[in-house]
Amino acid sequence: MKAEVLFWQQCNQAVTDDGSIDAERLMELVIATYRGHERDYAEIERSAETLLRENHALRGNVSAITQTFDEQKKLFEIVLNNLPLGLSVFDADQRLSLSNPRFPQLFGLSREDVAPGTTIADLIGKIRGTESVGAKRRRRSRKPSPATAKSGSLRRREWLMEDGRIIQSMVTILSDGSNIAIHADITEDRKAAERITYLAHHDPLTGLPNRIHFREQVDAALAERKPDEPVALVHLNLDRFKSINNTMGVSVGDKILQQVAERIRASAGAESTLARLGSDEFAILQTCGQQPWSVTALADRIRRELSEPFLHGDKQVELGVSMGIAIAPDDGEETDILLKNAAVALSHAKADGRKRERFFTSEMEAQMQLRHALEADLRAAVENEEFELHYQPLYDLSLQRICGFEALIRWNHPIRGRVPPMEFIPLAEEVGLIVDIGRWVLHRACNDAAQWPESIKVAVNVSAIQFSGSDLTQDVSEALAAASLTPSRLELEITESVLMENLGEVLPILHALKERGIRISMDDFGTGYSSLSYLSSFPFDKIKIDKSFVNDIVDNKEAHAIMHAIILLGDALGMRVTVEGVETAAQLALLEREECDEIQGYYISPPRPARDVPHLLSLPPKNGT
Repeated sequence: MKAEVLFWQQCNQAVTDDGSIDAERLMELVIATYRGHERDYAEIERSAETLLRENHALRGNVSAITQTFDEQKKLFEIVLNNLPLGLSVFDADQRLSLSNPRFPQLFGLSREDVAPGTTIADLIGKIRGTESVGAKRRRRSRKPSPATAKSGSLRRREWLMEDGRIIQSMVTILSDGSNIAIHADITEDRKAAERITYLAHHDPLTGLPNRIHFREQVDAALAERKPDEPVALVHLNLDRFKSINNTMGVSVGDKILQQVAERIRASAGAESTLARLGSDEFAILQTCGQQPWSVTALADRIRRELSEPFLHGDKQVELGVSMGIAIAPDDGEETDILLKNAAVALSHAKADGRKRERFFTSEMEAQMQLRHALEADLRAAVENEEFELHYQPLYDLSLQRICGFEALIRWNHPIRGRVPPMEFIPLAEEVGLIVDIGRWVLHRACNDAAQWPESIKVAVNVSAIQFSGSDLTQDVSEALAAASLTPSRLELEITESVLMENLGEVLPILHALKERGIRISMDDFGTGYSSLSYLSSFPFDKIKIDKSFVNDIVDNKEAHAIMHAIILLGDALGMRVTVEGVETAAQLALLEREECDEIQGYYISPPRPARDVPHLLSLPPKNGT
């Protein structure tokens, strides 16, 4: 309201009844109006101040938001430009909206090629590669469904580039038809996956199929086999290959295994499938030819090939091979059965003396069942202590008296009766029970010997498995301590095979035992291939000549000469010589003349129970008359 109008109104309000103006009344109205306007002005000032403060705060917020936005934009650009994956965004018209530098790098495109607005069709035409056929086929075979039209549906595409790289694109389709795609170079990942798959099905040393892959191949061959078409499976095992690893080293053994694989591969030919099942075991699947003639010819070729020496530097390594053969359908129409029967045949080939092949027969299966039953009984025998020891005298020719006894184990089965050692000892070694049995023999023999005169020693045979499958030094120490037996009264007999299994592991144990005063003897001397070389590797206390050398020493000059030479050898090396298998007075007399140290055999006494030892010690001297 204008001031003039307001003042006119106030004057009217101050007019008295007589028409004059009440000055005091007018003054009050004017002052009241002024004061009202003063209050309104103060309120306006306060509102203005509030607005100014809020405006300042708002400007601060806008500035902070702008700064945050700029920072986020810079961060987005950093991520986008340094992302190791390619990124592309296409609008609903399939035109490029956004991409990062990695995108054109992956596909061999220039910066001009990926200008915004470029169509997908133009880009595909410029890509230096082609889309994977498998990826195309998968896309085409995928049936359309409502789900593919929904926002967020995913598609995979692969590109094989001209330089050999593989680019994988993961495309997310949005509801409006636009899409966002991530592109990655998966070349190394694909190679690694292929390598893993290869290693899962192949032996890394020889490159041959492994047991898993071989089973798959046998499955396929049996499934595809025609009714009148036989399939042969050969299970091969190298004879005594472990000794090569132990004497020459694992690296040399690996090289020889590679040569073995090549020779078997050449023998088997391209029409057969060769696999390495593990260690020194191989297998061959033969699906062509007349059987059993074809597989017999194959076995002959393999044996001839492997009989040729393998060269390592200036050394020649000779190998033998044992083979078990099973032929489908007669020996089984399922993979597991065929593999099992070939393994059974292999076991018989090895048991028959190695270096031969055996075809599976139903009788073998029956024998294998008997073997399993014997193994179960043997495990029970260990738990129930069904064993006992018999003792065969060792006779000192110069003193003409018994100087010790060899402990020989006997198994008294509650149903089978007496089981010969040659039936259960090899089985015990094969299944690992020989460790427990050997530990029991040590304790029993030491306990029995503790009851004999101090001059009488006890000899215990030790298996190769006891060196690798237990702490033999500790087992011997505990047995001696439990019996309070002097270590010099214990003699451990080992065969050449013990040294062949692992010379590097066995020798330190033998030295440790000998340092304790325990005597070490080489048993069955002369029956192995390298007896002389092993004599030089360890200072044996005694060598025991196998009884096969004794049979003809009286009538055969050559046999006599060999025995004479061995006795002289032992004397020259400072080792006592024990001749086993002496059965006649004439043999004893000849060995006395040759100044042999000890003899053992039925002429002195067969093995007897421990209770007979006092009686044997009381017998008069034996002589050669």
